[in-house]
Amino acid sequence: MGEKYIDEWCAGKSPWWRASILLVLAREWLKHMADPLYRGWFSGLTLGLHEAGHLIFRPFGEWLMVAGGSVTQAAVPIVCAVLFFRRPDFFAIAVCGAWLSTALFEMATYMADATALELDVVTIGGGEPVTPNDWRYLLESVGLLLWDRRLAGALRIVASLVMLASLAYGCWLLWKMRKPATWRAAS
Repeated sequence: MGEKYIDEWCAGKSPWWRASILLVLAREWLKHMADPLYRGWFSGLTLGLHEAGHLIFRPFGEWLMVAGGSVTQAAVPIVCAVLFFRRPDFFAIAVCGAWLSTALFEMATYMADATALELDVVTIGGGEPVTPNDWRYLLESVGLLLWDRRLAGALRIVASLVMLASLAYGCWLLWKMRKPATWRAAS
């Protein structure tokens, strides 16, 4: 799939309402950067997917069940992006990238709390959790518990890069949508 295919997809599409979506996503990024505890547009969906991930991975043992929440919350936006690529809806891929970014920001917040255990945790059914923090269990099991804040900081950098790449890709698509048909024919 080359640039010509993307040009054809962009032809006749309105960039204006998509630009407003990119502005909202840029605002989400700024809010996550300013406040690690920020809960944004995708938070409810991400939390639901995280909890579903524990159930999905339950048959594979305790370690994978605990990891399954974070794996699922990161994997679903990627799977959605692949599905939109196959459809195709190239702008939706940019939105999926932003969703992945927010999921990674929220994962980093949870990871950074592994030693402090100050955040409230959610459990399915409201019972006592298997562990007070998924990331405490996971990092402790591999001897990296004292690295929780450093790893979370690195994950926040990755989340920012994913968001910036998604926003840049979305802006590039908007630019292509605004190109007159004569420009597209020449490219």
